[in-house]
Amino acid sequence: MTEDTKKIGSLISKIRKERGLTQAGFAAALNTSQSAVNRIENGKQNLSMEMLGRISDVLNKEIITIADPYSDSFEVNGGKELSGTITTKVSKNATMVLLAASLMNKGTSTFKNMPKIEEIYRLIEVMQSIGVSVKWTPAGNLVVKPPKKLKLDQIDVKAARKTRSILLFLGSLMHSQKKFTLPYAGGCKLGTRTVTPHLYALEEFGVDIKTIHGKYIVEVNKKKPKQLTLYEMGDTVTENAIMAAAMTEGTTELHMVSGNYMVQELCYYLLKLGVKIEGIGNSRLIVHGVSEIKKNIEYSPSEDPIESMLFLSIAATTNSSITIKRCPIDFLEIEIVKLQRMGMPLEISKRYKAANGHSDLVDIKTKKYEGTLVALGEKIHPAPFPGLNIDNLPFFVPIACVAKGRTLIHDWVYENRAVYYTELAKLGAEMELADAHRIYINGPVKFYSAELMTPPALRPAVIVLIAMLAAPGRSVLRNVYSIKRGYEDLANRLNSIGADIKVLRDI
Repeated sequence: MTEDTKKIGSLISKIRKERGLTQAGFAAALNTSQSAVNRIENGKQNLSMEMLGRISDVLNKEIITIADPYSDSFEVNGGKELSGTITTKVSKNATMVLLAASLMNKGTSTFKNMPKIEEIYRLIEVMQSIGVSVKWTPAGNLVVKPPKKLKLDQIDVKAARKTRSILLFLGSLMHSQKKFTLPYAGGCKLGTRTVTPHLYALEEFGVDIKTIHGKYIVEVNKKKPKQLTLYEMGDTVTENAIMAAAMTEGTTELHMVSGNYMVQELCYYLLKLGVKIEGIGNSRLIVHGVSEIKKNIEYSPSEDPIESMLFLSIAATTNSSITIKRCPIDFLEIEIVKLQRMGMPLEISKRYKAANGHSDLVDIKTKKYEGTLVALGEKIHPAPFPGLNIDNLPFFVPIACVAKGRTLIHDWVYENRAVYYTELAKLGAEMELADAHRIYINGPVKFYSAELMTPPALRPAVIVLIAMLAAPGRSVLRNVYSIKRGYEDLANRLNSIGADIKVLRDI
């Protein structure tokens, strides 16, 4: 037994417990014995790189590297027709705001079936660094209990700067802190993403925010606006405004709010905590604030419509017949209509309720189409809910590549995202970038294999993977951390329906 094997064993044990796995469950996932796991964790067994790779896959965490710790790559043997059933997991974006909102609850919040992805791990690291108890259960639930006093001076700055969701702490912490500091938000690199709408909204509640040298300096002198019109109908600014209103006593009327899925999820969670909210899903909300929240509750967030759309895009681009279970239909309706108008045959089940008791789900079966899809005559562009979701827009890019005709994709929200779409040209797409927001796509094309670096933004990264799945031959997508931020165990899940993706690790 060496010091190195002891350190590695201790690290493996720590991460296993954070993931809510027992030794027996961990052993089963590794296809080994519990006694072997016990030896590993006590540093009494030498580990091959192959075993370290398997352990990393099960824990969804790199155990040891000499290179960049986020340098996993995907080797894709593409051009395969997929088949079978895949299930949509719980929403990443809903999870992030629920974790932020749980800081307002002096009781314990237990969130069920939470996705195990890098973005959530980063926010958990931030929460634990300031004294919040966050624990995984063996069933995959997250149990969150804030301390009596947060240690904001000990915040994990490195983890905070890897997620834009740190901005959501503004709306939740304002109720317990008179003055605090947060690091600048990180996340996807999508051009200038101003925090001005957050500042304008929260200043109406008496929150003064200054941005100085890579951090936000926040001072709170609470006041109550009777009515507030948001400067921008954004998801995170709406969530911050709702959290601000939730613990501001009296009635606050919020206008020009987003009705998107993660906003609705926040409202349903707050309802369970005793905050009355009227108009959920509309552009106007009435929030009846309370002075204190202290409840021990369990809450089951709904599934991710953006992940459902990912699977729809894969099916369309590879012309495959698959069944996608547990799709949040209210946030996919326009996308489905457009796909059907392009010639994609779909069977949609009757609606049934998600575990949160509010959201409607369906199962969608895609069918193979004859010949090619047909490009839409009108531009494809996003709009606030109930329009085409901003995060679903990129998934139409690989679909347009295999459709006959010329498609205009207008990504008016982000400055850089349309530029990232041009990465598909390296796989055979025919594209013309009109400007930073508009790209013309000519189809149909036959994708071909290539080796590429992953774009530093989640949705542009995953559409490169979609094109590789459609491209015959061996492709390599380098440094897939952007994808791991938002999708749990994606390679193995896609392999379960016939894909051939290997995870490569730089040692």
